[in-house]
Amino acid sequence: MSAAVDRLVGVVRLLREHCLWTAALTHSSLVTYLIEESYELVEAIEDGQPEEELRGELADVLLQVVLHAEIARERGAFDLDGVAEALTAKLVRRNRHVFTPDGGLQPSFPATVAEIIASWDEAKRQEKASAQAAGQDLAPERDGSPRLVGPDALEGLPRHLPALALAQKALGRAERRRALDAAGLPDGPTDGVTSASPGVTSAGFATEEELGDFLLDTVRAARARGLDAERALRAAVGRL
Repeated sequence: MSAAVDRLVGVVRLLREHCLWTAALTHSSLVTYLIEESYELVEAIEDGQPEEELRGELADVLLQVVLHAEIARERGAFDLDGVAEALTAKLVRRNRHVFTPDGGLQPSFPATVAEIIASWDEAKRQEKASAQAAGQDLAPERDGSPRLVGPDALEGLPRHLPALALAQKALGRAERRRALDAAGLPDGPTDGVTSASPGVTSAGFATEEELGDFLLDTVRAARARGLDAERALRAAVGRL
């Protein structure tokens, strides 16, 4: 690690030792701060705030990572170096269109984004198949609660994503799977995301189920036009 990162870890460690409030923090109690700091970073990016503000918001998010790593180190699980090592290994493993298995560079690189996405998806499928063959269950959260799993486009998506963002991610996966099917590549079951109920319009829904169908179709239409429904709704609320 760099001297600056070493110093940061040292300061956080001293705070854990000598500040009662910081010492009382746990993975669970930090969740609300992680969410808050992440959205403040999103706001800084979308509002085009000055570079110094962006750096400060990134620092606040980094603090959450360092705190979680330090709490884990105290119980003998892993530290910030372990987090960095896991991330590096994952980047190399998932981005095999750039890296060889030993971390070297490939002799050539894909010419299109579609090739990159196909390579990424295939790497994830093989990773999951290897884990299942080894008897590992990737679906549950560590606290035992389930993720949104199943033979569909929601598989593995965090259940706490905002609903519009979740819909966008699921639709994106569905589109990629259909593209793989069209190309004749293996991809298991269907994506599980179907069109909403016919005839439901902005003035025609009478139940929450029909409202949900209408919103999903709205997100689908937004994606088709290259628009971000989550960002659009935040902007609209801001204009209020």
